[in-house]
Amino acid sequence: MKNYLLLTIFSILFCTVSVAQRPAQNPVSSDVFAPLSNGYELAWEDQFNGTTLDTSKWAVRGIGARALGYVSPEAVKIKDGYLTLSAIKKGDSILISAIGTQGRFMTKYGYYECRAKLQHSPGVWAAFWIQSPEISNGEDPAKFGAEIDIMECFKKLGKDIVSHNVHWAYGPHQQSTHGMQSYLKGVSKGFHTFGVEWFPDRYIFYVDGYKYYEVTQGISNIEEYIILSMEIAGDKKEIRKTVFPDKYVVDYVKVYKKR
Repeated sequence: MKNYLLLTIFSILFCTVSVAQRPAQNPVSSDVFAPLSNGYELAWEDQFNGTTLDTSKWAVRGIGARALGYVSPEAVKIKDGYLTLSAIKKGDSILISAIGTQGRFMTKYGYYECRAKLQHSPGVWAAFWIQSPEISNGEDPAKFGAEIDIMECFKKLGKDIVSHNVHWAYGPHQQSTHGMQSYLKGVSKGFHTFGVEWFPDRYIFYVDGYKYYEVTQGISNIEEYIILSMEIAGDKKEIRKTVFPDKYVVDYVKVYKKR
């Protein structure tokens, strides 16, 4: 990766000031992050073996209407060691999918990673995120937590771009770091890893082990849970080019803690 020192300076400048939308950028370092080589050990994982969702780890989340779709267990499948979260046209309805670890696995800090193949279409998007059960109860993210969007893939931004974000203080004074766009050639094809290091004072976002952003806003200091979801837009114009069925395929989710 060339000119990564310059890109590091660019990232720091943009990660300390909230802007409406950040332009896509390359990695800020040519180093590839490996958790086991950086003082971490595996604390929790799901390899999605078997034929059904492991309900000791996950539950289908938010069954019912969501934007233009309807979250349904029918759109969640486990087969051949992969989780498939789909967006399916069924009659006049669009079925979408989401699973979460709330009440099953909740923790704070560490390195969170999934290996996944992203969806193909615009209008629907793959997401890997961490959510606070207290986020609507107050405005201090340290006390009430934050929504940490490790990865979202909006095809309208470009085929080889993924986004990261942090939101907190749900309600009339909601705040956000605003979209941080990462460019990696080929990320729209095949499997890739998406991760975040969560510290008491910062988040670091990674794609395929390459560092893209480090932010110090919206830092949660409470235990939160993991979500994987296939989302859909709320405006019919956004799904005019969506090809159904579409799918988001996850190989694994892993959480590492410092030794």
